[in-house]
Amino acid sequence: MTHFVDLGVPEALARVLSDQGITDAFPIQAKTLPDSLSGRDVLGRGRTGSGKTVAFALPLVARLAGLTDGVAKTTRRPNRPTGLVLAPTRELATQIDRTVASLAEAVGLNTTVIYGGVSQKHQEKALARGADIVVACPGRLEDLLKQGVLTLDDIRVTVIDEADHMADMGFLPVVTRILQRTPRDGQRLLFSATLDGGVDVLVKKFLDNPVTHSVDAPKATVSTMEHHVLVVDADEKQALIETLASGTGRRVMFTRTKYRAKKMAKKLSQAGIPAVDLHGNLSQNARDRNLEAFSTGEVRVLVATDVAARGVHVDDVELVVHIDPPAEHKSYLHRSGRTARAGAEGQVITIATTEERRDVQKLMKQAGVTAEFSEVTVGSPVVAELVGERAERVAYVPPTKQSTSGGQGSGRKPRQGAGKNSGRNAAKKSGGPRSEARREAKSGGRNASRDDRTDRSNRSSNGRSGDSSRGSRAGGGARGGSRGASASNARKTGSANRGPKAGSGRTRSDSAATAVNLHGAGNGTADRATQAAARRRNRRAGSAAGAPRG
Repeated sequence: MTHFVDLGVPEALARVLSDQGITDAFPIQAKTLPDSLSGRDVLGRGRTGSGKTVAFALPLVARLAGLTDGVAKTTRRPNRPTGLVLAPTRELATQIDRTVASLAEAVGLNTTVIYGGVSQKHQEKALARGADIVVACPGRLEDLLKQGVLTLDDIRVTVIDEADHMADMGFLPVVTRILQRTPRDGQRLLFSATLDGGVDVLVKKFLDNPVTHSVDAPKATVSTMEHHVLVVDADEKQALIETLASGTGRRVMFTRTKYRAKKMAKKLSQAGIPAVDLHGNLSQNARDRNLEAFSTGEVRVLVATDVAARGVHVDDVELVVHIDPPAEHKSYLHRSGRTARAGAEGQVITIATTEERRDVQKLMKQAGVTAEFSEVTVGSPVVAELVGERAERVAYVPPTKQSTSGGQGSGRKPRQGAGKNSGRNAAKKSGGPRSEARREAKSGGRNASRDDRTDRSNRSSNGRSGDSSRGSRAGGGARGGSRGASASNARKTGSANRGPKAGSGRTRSDSAATAVNLHGAGNGTADRATQAAARRRNRRAGSAAGAPRG
């Protein structure tokens, strides 16, 4: 085995790896490190789990820290990083950041990770404080670049990890725009399992005379990984899934859809096999929480979709189960790469129904995999051998209600102001003070309505008296007008004494007494008409007496 120091890795960084139990370089590291540490552009081809992260993290940190010949340490400036790593998924970006950060801290550099699905405020603050190395997903990084939150003008080293997966996800146009913002004379390291899907175009456009190192043929798999295809009747498939999940070691089980991943994790948990799901519908907090539970061994089974599992770098996964066979061979290789990592042994199982057998055979051929096909039932010896020692079943405890986005699991919070509403409802039911006030207001409204009808009747009677008085302008006109005015004043006084209608709520103190209330008992419109009629009668009476008209 080759030691890192022999490859030119600075002792300070080799010591960090040694403290983590990493003393010898893997093939991809041994081949690429001499060139990448010297500043050459490198194209590394290797499957998932071959040690690519350390292969690019070491030259990235060493050159930015000024630990290689002819390179000065970079100066930290707000919003102007000097190192950039692009990764396709949040989980992978987080895993890379952990590896890079442990090396960077040892030599006085710092890192930050940027991805979508969370608020960008904390990311903006981290950039403003000054981040030497940024590990980012392309989508969120481009958003921040458009907003002017950071600039890539000072980037010295750029890394593109899992470029083939970025191509599958449609990220290459975004990656292209990001790379165009980096200095042309900077160092670029690109790692990919294959060069199809437009990755070769990226290499030709942005890598300057790169050195290519490949540790695996595009379809090859490591010798420590065994592949099995279990052909089962459709009605026994769920029972077989539960049996394969029941072992004591870690298992990653793959489904094609997010809904199926969520449903399968719940079914396994209800069957006494604690499981968590990982898919795109979960919030970042829920994803982190589920990954943490799986990494620490709190649960042994992770049910995931293809995209979400790209960043699952967990050691000692002994079994990968393809619950649903993948649609194409590259997905099969990436899924299977969750086990047999870093030289460890692992088993890969694909569950197929009789109808799916021929399609799975084609898939294995395209992936360059030799798999053992077995027609099984739940009790078959080959199944028992693959499962190994079984763990005790655990009583199922229903989780607290989670939000649709996979939130904190604390359940839905009460609507703002719900306390007031519930109090009002309680008052209604119990006949409390509010209910009593409502009854009084209703009673007052009925009384006021009766008073209003009486008042209108009186006004109508007085109006008829006034009309009859107009027959004698010289003699009785003045008296009729006086009686009309007196009646009007009496109505004003009576209306004012009655006060506002109970429960009317709003008053107007600057209006006539007969229109005191909004929706009150007094009819303001009718009263104003009566007053106008009285004034006309007064004018006519005054005119008849020889007085000047007012």
